[in-house]
Formats: sequence, C-alpha cells, structure tokens
Amino acid sequence: MTVPDDGEGQRLDNFLMRLLKGVPKTHVYRIIRSGEVRVNKARAGADTRVQPGDQVRLPPLRTSARAEIKAREISRHGASSSVGGQAPARQFALLLEDEHLLALDKPAGVAVHGGSGVAFGVIEQLRMARPQAPFLELVHRLDRETSGVLLVAKKRMALKNLQEQFRERDTDKVYLALVQGRWPERLKLIDQPLMKFELPDGQRRVRGVAREHPEAMRAVTLVKLQRTLHWPAVGDLSLLEVTIRTGRTHQIRVHLAGAGHPIAGDDKYGDFELNRQLQKGAPQAMLERMFLHAWRLSFTHPSTGKRVHLTAPLPAALQGLIDHVPSTEL
Repeated sequence: MTVPDDGEGQRLDNFLMRLLKGVPKTHVYRIIRSGEVRVNKARAGADTRVQPGDQVRLPPLRTSARAEIKAREISRHGASSSVGGQAPARQFALLLEDEHLLALDKPAGVAVHGGSGVAFGVIEQLRMARPQAPFLELVHRLDRETSGVLLVAKKRMALKNLQEQFRERDTDKVYLALVQGRWPERLKLIDQPLMKFELPDGQRRVRGVAREHPEAMRAVTLVKLQRTLHWPAVGDLSLLEVTIRTGRTHQIRVHLAGAGHPIAGDDKYGDFELNRQLQKGAPQAMLERMFLHAWRLSFTHPSTGKRVHLTAPLPAALQGLIDHVPSTEL
C-alpha cells in the first residue's frame, strides 16, 4: 500500500492501527517486531515516521467479522460505548490546552498507548472521551510507570512542528528521579551508548554498550543533584534533576543504574531489596511505584512561536516521601 498525504509524519504503529480496524493492537506490534512489516522494502520499527508515497508491505491479515462489528459500533456510539472492551473514556489533568495542542499530567501506571500486552493507553482513552475531536496524536512518549508532562497534538501541523522540535533537541525535558545512594556532585554528564535486546521470555530491555558496538545508539543524560536524603532503613537517597539530550528507550533508568544509582522503585533495572524496603515505609512515605517524574518541559509553540514552559508538580505519593525523609548536609 502507499501512504497517503494525510499520513505524513505518523508513527508506523499508529498508521497501521488506524488502517487495520479490527486487528488487535498486540498483533500489529507483533508483526512489526518480527520484521513482517516493510517500509520501502526495509525493516521498520514501531516508531518509524512514514511519509506520503512510502510503500508499506504487510503480511496476510484477517480481521474477524466480530471485530469489524465492534469497530463500527464504537464509531457509531462514540465515547459512551464500551462495546467489546474498548478503551473507556477518561479525561486527564490538564496543564495547558488551546486549539493546537494539549499538555496533560500523565499518572503513573498508565501506558501512553495500547500495544505489547496493553489493551489501551492515554491516547485511546482521550479519544474516547473526546469523540468530536477530529485529530488527537501523541507528540512523544513516557514509560508506563513515569508520570508527568505529556504533549498531545490537536492538529497535524502542530504534530509535525513539535515532533521536529523533539528530533532536533529544541525542547528541554527535565525529570525528577530519586535514586539509591549519595550521588557524586561531580558526575554531571553521562554519555553512554545504549542498545535494545530481548530476554528469553520476550520482554524488551536496554543496556549500555561500547561506542563501537554495531547496534549502539548514542545517549546523553545531564544530571544535577537537588538534595540528598537519609532514610535509616535504606541509607542515603539522592533527588536528581535529570535532563535528556537524546530520547532513547529507558535511557534515564539505564544510565542512572549503570552509574551505580538505580531509581527507587524501578522493577526492571532497580535494586529489588531497596524497593522492598521502600514499600514498607510509613503510609506517608511508602513508595509503591518508580520514582521518575517528567517535571518540566519547554518548547516553542507551533503557532505563536513563543516559548512555553510547563511544570507538573510531583504527585502526592512522591512529594509525601520527600517531605517525610530528612535531608542531609551535602
């Protein structure tokens, strides 16, 4: 098939899910990961951006009559319908909204989109809650367990403009992370290439590799120590301001863990004994999630050209822990 003009700049996974009504999202991601989807005869990832005129080749697919009926029912009834287990309508706390974009404060534990075993995410729930909205697309992504600022475009022009800013590193993204141990103030830059790999059970992970590794992707993270805390049960903890100059999968988590200071509550790259101890805290200081929060985001508005600065305050559960654990002298 040929990508039409209105497909310009779309992620491959989003393009296919809109095209293949009735095909489960998990199957769409499976055929992409397996290399059965080709763009201009080359293997492509889910985050590949398609352009008008691109040739997309798919393996033979079947959509059941039942799935097609469900899709039609959702289209007919809009957000009030929950036919077939479709995404429930949900609004999220807004930091900014105008005719071009909206910025929401994503809660932890919610994926930004469906796929890879997740039935639906923020974008599907938002579309169901706003059935009259002609266009809603994610500008960027956050890990499922990461909370904070997330941008959604309401117009294709805004999507293309904002995604270009992210690609050209014209945005400033600052995260707050609580990590194990006392972070060395002199360590302000981590420039460690990363690569993706799969565990035997099919789960995807990321690790640091040498620069000459054939699959190495450059990843640059800036770190500023905000304060050091001391919790008698677990020892020192450091609250960091983390700025990413590249947007690799799990970049912050892998970089901080690789420096010997894993993020508190990280169930993939963290210290599991630390996580267990943090889950035993007092009610106001119990940590039951990963302490990584997309705190601040600055970008140029795609219409006005003015610089926009957004801040998502720490969720109550994370702020409560910080307030409860005393700071130590640096």
